[in-house]
Amino acid sequence: MSRRTKTLISAILIVFVWLPFYALFIMGLARHVLPGAPWYVGLLFYAVAGTFWIVPIGFSLPWMYREPVRKA
Repeated sequence: MSRRTKTLISAILIVFVWLPFYALFIMGLARHVLPGAPWYVGLLFYAVAGTFWIVPIGFSLPWMYREPVRKA
């Protein structure tokens, strides 16, 4: 599979599948975790959640940029 195809697949999966799912999950989790919590707990929660969404991109980058195996 070419690098261009891999990039397209990764972009579609991340933008249209992972990000909406993750955003809804974090909003639901925040609704149960944060009511009545001090402001710094909310700040920490959203700082961690806002950083953690990038994990699938970290997994997909090595796959996208791996050279295709050429058959001899």
